Amino acid sequence: MSQKKARIKDIATMAGVSIGTVDRVIHNRGEVAEETKLKVQKILEETNYSPNVMAQVLKSKRRFHLVSLLPTPSEDNSFWKKHMLGVNRAIYELDPFPVTHSKVTFDMQSEKDFQEKTGIVLGLNPDGILLAPIFKSESTIFCSQLQKENIPFVFIDEYIESTDFLAYIGENIFRSGRVAGQLTDMITPEKSDILVVTIARNISNVHHLINRTEGFLSYFSNSGKNKGKKIIVNIHTPSTVEIKTAIDKAFLENPGIGSVFITGSRAYLIALYLEKRGLNSINVIGYDLLDSNVRLLKSGSIRFLIGQRPEEQTYKGIKKLFEYLSLHKIPDKIEYLPVDIVTSENVEFFL
Repeated sequence: MSQKKARIKDIATMAGVSIGTVDRVIHNRGEVAEETKLKVQKILEETNYSPNVMAQVLKSKRRFHLVSLLPTPSEDNSFWKKHMLGVNRAIYELDPFPVTHSKVTFDMQSEKDFQEKTGIVLGLNPDGILLAPIFKSESTIFCSQLQKENIPFVFIDEYIESTDFLAYIGENIFRSGRVAGQLTDMITPEKSDILVVTIARNISNVHHLINRTEGFLSYFSNSGKNKGKKIIVNIHTPSTVEIKTAIDKAFLENPGIGSVFITGSRAYLIALYLEKRGLNSINVIGYDLLDSNVRLLKSGSIRFLIGQRPEEQTYKGIKKLFEYLSLHKIPDKIEYLPVDIVTSENVEFFL
Protein backbone atom coordinates (compact mmCIF):
# COMPACT_ATOMS: atom_id res chain seq x y z
CA MET A 1 0.00 0.00 0.00
CA SER A 2 1.39 3.38 -0.95
CA GLN A 3 2.27 5.78 1.86
CA LYS A 4 -0.06 8.76 2.27
CA LYS A 5 1.49 12.01 1.08
CA ALA A 6 2.38 14.36 3.93
CA ARG A 7 0.56 17.67 4.12
CA ILE A 8 1.75 20.96 5.61
CA LYS A 9 -0.64 20.28 8.52
CA ASP A 10 1.06 16.92 9.14
CA ILE A 11 4.52 18.49 9.04
CA ALA A 12 3.44 21.15 11.53
CA THR A 13 2.08 18.51 13.95
CA MET A 14 5.25 16.42 13.75
CA ALA A 15 7.45 19.46 14.36
CA GLY A 16 5.24 20.92 17.06
CA VAL A 17 4.92 24.26 15.29
CA SER A 18 2.22 26.22 13.49
CA ILE A 19 1.24 25.72 9.86
CA GLY A 20 2.41 29.29 9.19
CA THR A 21 5.90 28.46 10.46
CA VAL A 22 6.15 25.44 8.14
CA ASP A 23 4.98 27.59 5.24
CA ARG A 24 7.67 30.20 6.01
CA VAL A 25 10.37 27.52 6.09
CA ILE A 26 9.21 25.97 2.80
CA HIS A 27 9.15 29.31 0.99
CA ASN A 28 12.09 30.83 2.86
CA ARG A 29 9.95 33.76 3.97
CA GLY A 30 9.99 35.60 7.28
CA GLU A 31 11.99 35.05 10.46
CA VAL A 32 12.17 31.52 11.84
CA ALA A 33 14.48 30.48 14.68
CA GLU A 34 17.42 28.49 13.32
CA GLU A 35 16.72 25.50 15.57
CA THR A 36 13.07 25.42 14.49
CA LYS A 37 14.02 25.84 10.84
CA LEU A 38 16.44 22.90 10.96
CA LYS A 39 13.84 20.74 12.72
CA VAL A 40 11.20 21.46 10.10
CA GLN A 41 13.64 20.95 7.22
CA LYS A 42 14.65 17.55 8.63
CA ILE A 43 11.03 16.42 8.79
CA LEU A 44 10.42 17.71 5.27
CA GLU A 45 13.33 15.59 4.01
CA GLU A 46 12.27 12.50 6.00
CA THR A 47 8.71 12.65 4.68
CA ASN A 48 9.88 13.51 1.15
CA TYR A 49 7.43 16.39 1.22
CA SER A 50 6.60 18.12 -2.06
CA PRO A 51 4.07 20.96 -2.31
CA ASN A 52 1.07 20.75 -4.59
CA VAL A 53 2.33 23.42 -6.94
CA MET A 54 -0.67 23.39 -9.23
CA ALA A 55 -3.09 23.83 -6.37
CA GLN A 56 -1.05 26.71 -4.94
CA VAL A 57 -0.96 28.62 -8.20
CA LEU A 58 -4.59 27.97 -9.14
CA LYS A 59 -5.62 29.15 -5.68
CA SER A 60 -3.84 32.44 -6.19
CA LYS A 61 -6.07 35.30 -7.29
CA ARG A 62 -3.26 37.27 -8.86
CA ARG A 63 -2.85 37.21 -12.63
CA PHE A 64 0.57 37.52 -14.22
CA HIS A 65 1.06 39.40 -17.47
CA LEU A 66 4.13 38.39 -19.46
CA VAL A 67 5.40 40.35 -22.45
CA SER A 68 7.85 39.17 -25.12
CA LEU A 69 9.95 41.72 -27.02
CA LEU A 70 11.51 39.97 -30.02
CA PRO A 71 12.53 40.88 -33.58
CA THR A 72 9.87 40.86 -36.27
CA PRO A 73 10.34 37.92 -38.67
CA SER A 74 11.00 39.06 -42.24
CA GLU A 75 10.72 37.42 -45.64
CA ASP A 76 14.49 37.15 -45.98
CA ASN A 77 15.00 36.07 -42.34
CA SER A 78 12.30 33.81 -40.93
CA PHE A 79 14.48 32.73 -38.00
CA TRP A 80 12.35 34.61 -35.47
CA LYS A 81 9.17 32.78 -36.44
CA LYS A 82 10.46 29.76 -34.55
CA HIS A 83 10.90 31.76 -31.36
CA MET A 84 7.19 32.53 -31.30
CA LEU A 85 6.42 28.82 -31.60
CA GLY A 86 8.16 28.31 -28.27
CA VAL A 87 6.31 31.21 -26.66
CA ASN A 88 2.97 29.92 -27.91
CA ARG A 89 3.68 26.39 -26.67
CA ALA A 90 4.58 27.62 -23.18
CA ILE A 91 1.50 29.85 -22.94
CA TYR A 92 -0.71 26.98 -24.14
CA GLU A 93 0.66 24.70 -21.41
CA LEU A 94 0.10 27.44 -18.82
CA ASP A 95 -3.51 27.93 -19.91
CA PRO A 96 -4.98 26.57 -16.61
CA PHE A 97 -2.99 29.14 -14.65
CA PRO A 98 -3.59 32.88 -14.15
CA VAL A 99 -1.18 34.09 -16.83
CA THR A 100 -1.58 36.20 -19.98
CA HIS A 101 0.91 37.11 -22.69
CA SER A 102 1.38 40.06 -25.04
CA LYS A 103 3.65 39.96 -28.08
CA VAL A 104 5.62 43.03 -29.13
CA THR A 105 8.10 42.90 -32.02
CA PHE A 106 10.67 45.33 -33.37
CA ASP A 107 12.57 45.91 -36.60
CA MET A 108 16.01 44.38 -36.02
CA GLN A 109 17.46 46.85 -38.52
CA SER A 110 16.32 49.85 -36.47
CA GLU A 111 17.51 50.88 -33.01
CA LYS A 112 14.90 53.65 -33.08
CA ASP A 113 12.07 51.17 -33.57
CA PHE A 114 13.41 49.08 -30.69
CA GLN A 115 13.40 52.13 -28.41
CA GLU A 116 9.82 52.95 -29.38
CA LYS A 117 8.70 49.39 -28.71
CA THR A 118 10.28 49.39 -25.24
CA GLY A 119 7.95 52.28 -24.40
CA ILE A 120 4.97 50.22 -25.60
CA VAL A 121 6.13 47.28 -23.48
CA LEU A 122 6.31 49.40 -20.32
CA GLY A 123 2.85 50.77 -21.09
CA LEU A 124 1.49 47.22 -20.94
CA ASN A 125 2.40 47.03 -17.22
CA PRO A 126 4.19 43.67 -17.51
CA ASP A 127 5.00 41.44 -14.55
CA GLY A 128 7.86 39.84 -16.49
CA ILE A 129 9.58 40.26 -19.85
CA LEU A 130 11.20 37.90 -22.35
CA LEU A 131 13.79 39.88 -24.30
CA ALA A 132 16.17 39.42 -27.21
CA PRO A 133 18.79 42.15 -26.58
CA ILE A 134 19.83 42.58 -30.21
CA PHE A 135 20.99 46.17 -29.74
CA LYS A 136 23.37 46.30 -26.81
CA SER A 137 23.27 50.02 -25.99
CA GLU A 138 19.49 50.42 -26.22
CA SER A 139 18.87 47.10 -24.43
CA THR A 140 21.13 48.14 -21.54
CA ILE A 141 19.14 51.35 -21.06
CA PHE A 142 15.84 49.44 -21.21
CA CYS A 143 17.05 46.87 -18.68
CA SER A 144 18.01 49.62 -16.24
CA GLN A 145 14.43 50.89 -16.50
CA LEU A 146 13.10 47.41 -15.79
CA GLN A 147 15.37 47.09 -12.79
CA LYS A 148 14.05 50.38 -11.36
CA GLU A 149 10.49 49.10 -11.81
CA ASN A 150 11.40 45.70 -10.26
CA ILE A 151 10.28 43.90 -13.41
CA PRO A 152 12.18 40.62 -13.94
CA PHE A 153 13.46 39.90 -17.42
CA VAL A 154 14.84 36.84 -19.16
CA PHE A 155 17.25 37.01 -22.07
CA ILE A 156 17.32 34.74 -25.10
CA ASP A 157 19.72 34.73 -28.05
CA GLU A 158 22.38 36.61 -26.02
CA TYR A 159 22.75 38.25 -22.63
CA ILE A 160 24.20 41.52 -21.41
CA GLU A 161 26.41 40.75 -18.44
CA SER A 162 26.19 44.22 -16.89
CA THR A 163 22.42 43.98 -16.38
CA ASP A 164 20.51 42.34 -13.53
CA PHE A 165 18.78 39.70 -15.67
CA LEU A 166 16.84 36.85 -14.09
CA ALA A 167 18.05 34.19 -16.52
CA TYR A 168 19.52 33.55 -19.96
CA ILE A 169 18.66 30.60 -22.18
CA GLY A 170 20.64 30.05 -25.36
CA GLU A 171 23.98 29.11 -26.79
CA ASN A 172 27.36 30.11 -25.46
CA ILE A 173 27.99 32.59 -28.25
CA PHE A 174 31.77 32.68 -27.99
CA ARG A 175 32.11 28.89 -27.78
CA SER A 176 29.65 28.50 -30.62
CA GLY A 177 31.96 30.65 -32.72
CA ARG A 178 34.84 28.36 -31.79
CA VAL A 179 32.80 25.34 -32.88
CA ALA A 180 32.23 27.04 -36.23
CA GLY A 181 35.97 27.69 -36.39
CA GLN A 182 36.78 24.05 -35.81
CA LEU A 183 34.31 22.91 -38.48
CA THR A 184 35.77 25.42 -40.95
CA ASP A 185 39.31 24.34 -40.11
CA MET A 186 38.44 20.70 -40.79
CA ILE A 187 37.23 21.33 -44.35
CA THR A 188 39.54 24.16 -45.46
CA PRO A 189 42.95 23.50 -47.02
CA GLU A 190 45.74 24.63 -44.71
CA LYS A 191 46.95 27.45 -46.95
CA SER A 192 43.55 28.66 -48.18
CA ASP A 193 42.05 31.90 -46.92
CA ILE A 194 38.81 32.09 -44.94
CA LEU A 195 36.20 34.80 -45.46
CA VAL A 196 34.12 35.85 -42.45
CA VAL A 197 30.89 37.64 -43.41
CA THR A 198 28.57 39.55 -41.09
CA ILE A 199 25.36 41.08 -42.43
CA ALA A 200 24.15 43.80 -40.05
CA ARG A 201 23.39 47.48 -40.40
CA ASN A 202 25.34 48.55 -37.32
CA ILE A 203 27.73 45.75 -36.47
CA SER A 204 29.29 47.58 -33.52
CA ASN A 205 25.95 47.47 -31.65
CA VAL A 206 25.01 43.87 -32.50
CA HIS A 207 27.09 42.23 -29.80
CA HIS A 208 26.15 38.58 -30.32
CA LEU A 209 27.60 38.65 -33.86
CA ILE A 210 30.74 40.34 -32.54
CA ASN A 211 31.14 37.67 -29.84
CA ARG A 212 30.59 34.90 -32.35
CA THR A 213 33.25 36.33 -34.68
CA GLU A 214 35.69 36.67 -31.80
CA GLY A 215 35.10 33.05 -30.85
CA PHE A 216 35.62 31.94 -34.45
CA LEU A 217 38.91 33.83 -34.79
CA SER A 218 40.16 32.70 -31.37
CA TYR A 219 40.01 29.09 -32.50
CA PHE A 220 42.58 29.76 -35.20
CA SER A 221 44.81 31.76 -32.89
CA ASN A 222 45.44 28.84 -30.54
CA SER A 223 44.05 25.63 -32.05
CA GLY A 224 43.52 25.74 -35.80
CA LYS A 225 45.76 24.28 -38.49
CA ASN A 226 44.71 26.69 -41.21
CA LYS A 227 47.41 29.31 -41.92
CA GLY A 228 45.53 31.35 -44.49
CA LYS A 229 44.26 34.90 -44.05
CA LYS A 230 41.05 35.54 -42.14
CA ILE A 231 39.25 38.22 -44.14
CA ILE A 232 36.50 40.15 -42.34
CA VAL A 233 33.68 41.63 -44.43
CA ASN A 234 30.77 43.54 -42.86
CA ILE A 235 27.76 44.09 -45.12
CA HIS A 236 25.21 46.66 -43.98
CA THR A 237 22.07 45.32 -45.67
CA PRO A 238 20.97 41.97 -47.11
CA SER A 239 20.37 43.50 -50.55
CA THR A 240 21.56 41.44 -53.51
CA VAL A 241 23.47 44.38 -54.96
CA GLU A 242 25.38 45.17 -51.78
CA ILE A 243 26.22 41.53 -51.18
CA LYS A 244 27.48 41.09 -54.75
CA THR A 245 29.60 44.23 -54.54
CA ALA A 246 31.19 43.27 -51.22
CA ILE A 247 31.84 39.61 -52.02
CA ASP A 248 33.08 40.36 -55.56
CA LYS A 249 35.63 42.73 -54.03
CA ALA A 250 36.69 40.17 -51.40
CA PHE A 251 37.30 37.43 -54.00
CA LEU A 252 39.04 39.82 -56.39
CA GLU A 253 41.48 40.89 -53.68
CA ASN A 254 41.79 37.39 -52.16
CA PRO A 255 41.60 34.72 -54.88
CA GLY A 256 42.75 32.03 -52.42
CA ILE A 257 39.51 31.90 -50.40
CA GLY A 258 38.55 28.31 -49.64
CA SER A 259 35.70 28.74 -47.14
CA VAL A 260 33.15 31.36 -46.12
CA PHE A 261 31.74 31.63 -42.59
CA ILE A 262 28.54 33.65 -42.16
CA THR A 263 28.06 34.80 -38.56
CA GLY A 264 24.25 35.10 -38.76
CA SER A 265 21.22 33.44 -40.32
CA ARG A 266 21.65 34.50 -43.94
CA ALA A 267 24.09 31.87 -45.17
CA TYR A 268 21.76 31.19 -48.09
CA LEU A 269 22.46 34.64 -49.56
CA ILE A 270 26.17 33.91 -49.82
CA ALA A 271 25.57 30.34 -51.02
CA LEU A 272 23.31 31.62 -53.80
CA TYR A 273 25.96 34.17 -54.82
CA LEU A 274 28.57 31.42 -55.06
CA GLU A 275 26.20 29.23 -57.07
CA LYS A 276 25.67 32.00 -59.64
CA ARG A 277 29.41 32.50 -59.96
CA GLY A 278 30.01 28.76 -60.32
CA LEU A 279 32.21 28.68 -57.22
CA ASN A 280 30.90 25.32 -56.09
CA SER A 281 34.17 24.27 -54.42
CA ILE A 282 33.91 27.01 -51.78
CA ASN A 283 32.74 25.72 -48.38
CA VAL A 284 29.91 27.64 -46.70
CA ILE A 285 29.28 27.46 -42.95
CA GLY A 286 26.43 29.36 -41.33
CA TYR A 287 23.68 29.42 -38.72
CA ASP A 288 20.06 28.46 -38.29
CA LEU A 289 17.59 26.13 -39.95
CA LEU A 290 15.78 28.60 -42.19
CA ASP A 291 13.99 26.92 -45.10
CA SER A 292 16.36 28.61 -47.58
CA ASN A 293 19.41 27.46 -45.62
CA VAL A 294 18.11 23.90 -45.29
CA ARG A 295 17.39 23.64 -49.02
CA LEU A 296 20.95 24.67 -49.87
CA LEU A 297 22.35 22.40 -47.18
CA LYS A 298 20.59 19.46 -48.77
CA SER A 299 21.84 20.41 -52.23
CA GLY A 300 25.43 20.72 -51.00
CA SER A 301 25.85 24.46 -51.47
CA ILE A 302 26.11 24.83 -47.68
CA ARG A 303 28.37 22.38 -45.84
CA PHE A 304 27.35 22.98 -42.22
CA LEU A 305 24.64 24.82 -40.31
CA ILE A 306 24.75 25.45 -36.58
CA GLY A 307 21.38 25.31 -34.85
CA GLN A 308 20.46 27.48 -31.85
CA ARG A 309 17.19 25.80 -30.77
CA PRO A 310 15.12 29.01 -30.91
CA GLU A 311 11.85 27.36 -29.91
CA GLU A 312 13.45 25.81 -26.83
CA GLN A 313 14.94 29.17 -25.82
CA THR A 314 11.62 31.00 -25.67
CA TYR A 315 9.68 28.04 -24.26
CA LYS A 316 12.02 27.78 -21.31
CA GLY A 317 12.21 31.55 -20.91
CA ILE A 318 8.44 31.90 -20.47
CA LYS A 319 8.34 28.96 -18.05
CA LYS A 320 11.15 30.42 -15.93
CA LEU A 321 9.40 33.79 -15.70
CA PHE A 322 6.13 32.18 -14.65
CA GLU A 323 7.73 29.94 -12.03
CA TYR A 324 9.65 32.88 -10.60
CA LEU A 325 6.58 35.09 -10.37
CA SER A 326 4.12 32.49 -9.12
CA LEU A 327 6.32 30.18 -7.03
CA HIS A 328 9.26 32.46 -6.19
CA LYS A 329 11.50 29.87 -7.81
CA ILE A 330 14.85 31.43 -8.68
CA PRO A 331 16.20 29.83 -11.88
CA ASP A 332 19.80 29.13 -12.79
CA LYS A 333 21.24 32.41 -14.01
CA ILE A 334 22.55 30.92 -17.26
CA GLU A 335 21.32 27.84 -19.11
CA TYR A 336 23.44 27.09 -22.14
CA LEU A 337 21.79 24.95 -24.79
CA PRO A 338 23.73 22.42 -26.87
CA VAL A 339 25.37 23.58 -30.08
CA ASP A 340 23.71 21.58 -32.88
CA ILE A 341 25.96 20.76 -35.83
CA VAL A 342 23.67 20.09 -38.79
CA THR A 343 24.68 18.46 -42.08
CA SER A 344 22.79 17.20 -45.12
CA GLU A 345 22.85 13.74 -43.53
CA ASN A 346 21.20 14.59 -40.21
CA VAL A 347 19.14 17.70 -40.99
CA GLU A 348 15.83 15.80 -41.03
CA PHE A 349 16.25 15.03 -37.31
CA PHE A 350 16.18 18.74 -36.50
CA LEU A 351 13.11 19.72 -38.58
